[in-house]
Amino acid sequence: MKDESIRPYVLILPSSSLPPTTPSSSEGKEKETIVPIPGQLNPSPRLLLGPGPSDVHPRVLGAMATPLLGHLDPQFLVLMNETQEMLREAFLTKNHLTFPISATGMAGMETCLVNLLEPGDKIVVCVVGFFGTRQVEVAERTGANVIRLDVPWGSVFDLNQLRDALTKHRPKVLSIVHAETSTGAWQPIEQLGKLCHEFGTLLLVDCVTSLGCIPLKVDEWELDAVFSCSQKGLSCPPGMSPVSFSPRAVDVIVKRKSKVQSWYFDMTIVQKYWDADRHYHHTAPITMIYAIREGLRLLHEEGLEARWARHLRHHNAIKAGLNAMGLEYSAVPGHQLPQLNAVKVPAGIDDLTVRKKLLNEFGIEIGGGLGDFKGKVWRIGIMGHNARANCVFQALAALEQCLVSVGYKVTPGAGIAAANKAYAG
Repeated sequence: MKDESIRPYVLILPSSSLPPTTPSSSEGKEKETIVPIPGQLNPSPRLLLGPGPSDVHPRVLGAMATPLLGHLDPQFLVLMNETQEMLREAFLTKNHLTFPISATGMAGMETCLVNLLEPGDKIVVCVVGFFGTRQVEVAERTGANVIRLDVPWGSVFDLNQLRDALTKHRPKVLSIVHAETSTGAWQPIEQLGKLCHEFGTLLLVDCVTSLGCIPLKVDEWELDAVFSCSQKGLSCPPGMSPVSFSPRAVDVIVKRKSKVQSWYFDMTIVQKYWDADRHYHHTAPITMIYAIREGLRLLHEEGLEARWARHLRHHNAIKAGLNAMGLEYSAVPGHQLPQLNAVKVPAGIDDLTVRKKLLNEFGIEIGGGLGDFKGKVWRIGIMGHNARANCVFQALAALEQCLVSVGYKVTPGAGIAAANKAYAG
């Protein structure tokens, strides 16, 4: 006998909560409308080889299944301390004010800018792509005097150009992108901190795509403020933005004449939650702290230098394969990121058609171009957990098939053969 007490998995909504429909004879009467509840979450498998997120390491996924603790539980406070210390080691810094912001990488950008800048302050923003432009937009909202310095997309700034800008403008802050995700360009910054300090200028660096992938030495390079993210080199889900502030930057924040524009990102407040006193500020995303802690554990087990070398090795292989297929990099030679391989879409080939084929037929996601590069560039991420030979070979084989299907001439197997040669050499 059917058990009438068991109801189907549906939502029952009053008709008044639904969009208006064609009037009927029953108009005006309140009726219940049955709306099916969506099925269990079960997306198709994907290999995430775009600009981020990258695939999450299985150990990170396992850590995220750990039962929750309270955000002020003594056990959780210990985990926070461990996360901070491992993050300092990842940034190669002793900066006390180092922790992950409870939000995505853009929040790290905003945190740095709103804390360092007050209305009327001068900032020089170095723009080599989309994310330099984004810094301009955020900085303008602080009321600062924003001076934009541009070079062509795909290129990088020369130290002499930056010296000239500092000499001319004497800004409070100079900001620059270390790894420009929109162009695949790797900006040299090793001497820039020292140069900025000759002029009494703070150096702010976007490290969103560089942390855990390429050399990044916050203290040695005299970087004053840096921000990154959890979903790229650290192989965690999006949702955390590691930041670090030098003693110089902290002194500027402490001596502000006006309140920080954002309450949530105000370092004079939020740092008290991450300091020893643990003053309540917000309910931390417990599971994301578990995730980034495990991502940092993986990084340090491997070793920073070993991880940098791994990214470079797999970059050399995929670059050889892409070049053998006739694809050219969009970043200038000598400044091409290992973890983000941006290549020009061949003439006569539709960007979106190829990316859709990769996704629908092979389950592989790569990124399209942004801003000036929209429709002109493919961005292939070989980063974090996905900096592996099997990802390189899958990407090259699938891309060859998709290119051939839209009429592009490729020597069969050329990409795979070139990658094999690179690995062997």
